[in-house]
Parts: sequence; structure tokens; C-alpha cells
Amino acid sequence: MSLDVSPALLEAAERGEVDEQEFVDCVRTSLPYAWEMISSLVAQLKVDGGEFADNQVPPPSEKERGQLLRALASDAIRGALQRHFGVRLAFQNCHRVAVFPLDPAVDAAYGRFTSVRSQLLNQSPELRDC
Repeated sequence: MSLDVSPALLEAAERGEVDEQEFVDCVRTSLPYAWEMISSLVAQLKVDGGEFADNQVPPPSEKERGQLLRALASDAIRGALQRHFGVRLAFQNCHRVAVFPLDPAVDAAYGRFTSVRSQLLNQSPELRDC
């Protein structure tokens, strides 16, 4: 899924002047499932506290899965979302999104979540084709 870029935002990019908040708004409207997933996890982290908040429920369809992949596989989108929400994002298995606070105290938890070991342990036959 590509972003739905307005003519004005495209013109700004062509001139070299891109306002990050306008880009974030483009992401929000273009990838609503991904946006809602991440924003709800950020809210959950703020309410519950802890080292991180994550989603373990697969998306309802390939359309939504595609939105998550697009948002988290793009360095520009992922970086803009991290800056906008003030978190670090982590991703496993085409649907397991996690948000971590920008706090060195959770670096070890972030390292465990993003480790090769965790990736392997988070595999299952049901997710093989995701």
C-alpha cells in the first residue's frame, strides 16, 4: 500500500521543503489501521506503564497487514512515527508491534524483544505465510 500523497505535499517534496507533521498526517490518513494500532499501544503504555506495550493479534485482513508492513518497513515512516509519538517501535511476524518508551532503563527489554532469539521463539506455523 502506497501513501495517498496530496498534490500540495508532493509539491513541497519536489521543492525540498517537507514539514514532518504534514508527512505524519499523510501517514495517518493513508495507513489508518497502522496508525490506530500504534496510537492505541502508545496510550496503553502510558496508562499501564511497564517496559513496553505490544499487540499479538493478527490483522483482520491482508489490507491491514499491508499497512503495518508499509509503516514499519519504511525507515522514513517508522522514524516519523517514533518522533511523533515519542517512542521506539519494534516489529515481529507481520503483526506483533511493540512500543517502548524513550528511556534507557528499558534498553535491555528492547534488546530482548528485537533479538534473534525472540524472533525465533515468536514463530508459529499459523504465521508462516504472513
